[in-house]
Amino acid sequence: MGILLALIPAVTWGSILLVSSKLGGDDYSKTVGTTLGALLFSIGVFIFSQPEMSMLVWIIGFISGLFWAVGQKNQFTSVKYMGVSKTLPISTGMQLLGTTLFGVLVFHEWSNQTTIILGSIAILAIIIGVVFTSLGQKAEDEEYKKNLKRGMMKLLISTIGYVGYIVIIRWFDINGWAAILPQALGMVAAGTILTIKHRPYNRYAFRNIVTGLIWAAGNLGLLLSLPLVGVATSFSLSQTGIVISTLGGIFLLNEKATRKQIVYVIIGCLLIIAGGVLLGYTKE
Repeated sequence: MGILLALIPAVTWGSILLVSSKLGGDDYSKTVGTTLGALLFSIGVFIFSQPEMSMLVWIIGFISGLFWAVGQKNQFTSVKYMGVSKTLPISTGMQLLGTTLFGVLVFHEWSNQTTIILGSIAILAIIIGVVFTSLGQKAEDEEYKKNLKRGMMKLLISTIGYVGYIVIIRWFDINGWAAILPQALGMVAAGTILTIKHRPYNRYAFRNIVTGLIWAAGNLGLLLSLPLVGVATSFSLSQTGIVISTLGGIFLLNEKATRKQIVYVIIGCLLIIAGGVLLGYTKE
């Protein structure tokens, strides 16, 4: 059951940048719209589940949401510079390294030789897969190099936000059902603070409420899977949605890619899927 729950965000999160790109708007309106959608979803879940709440849950959940908003806003900005098919593979690799480092070294989720070997092979396969999805995209001019540098800086900040968002929930062992509402409140608060100067509340923000609903469904799946399969496994499996976003960026958003690049992307996607399957066997 834990593996299936961890795969829900793979599908939903893998579609987010594709959906938001189709809905339109800049990174500010997309950020606000996504947080509003997540809040609406969380209110519905909260009413349905009626979890036991404590001050710790409210505080940690809220802080987790702040981290997430930083991660998502900067990922949206990176897409502006690098495109969906390039942003997601690199972002995924950074997040995998960060969450796995915490999961293994801090939470000791791989406790014996077998899980260490399998997990290491799985992470290696995923990282190599991520590299393959970005191969063949050479810098052709100075503007491309500048955009790549800007995008990478935004992804570094984004990674810090995303890793903080997931690790802090696990650190304090917060129940997924209880965390989702305070987390969404933190998302809306940070999203508003980060974008308010740019007047993000427009028609595109309201369109991207759909993006937030999609994200929230995946977030619930991830939070519920954490205590069942651990940080390293659950988050790594959730990131296999890269297959959807990378191929979608090329074939649905018509981002430029040569035949050679498409072959690399397919190889990379297969490696990522293989790594994700192996990670499923690391949970004792």
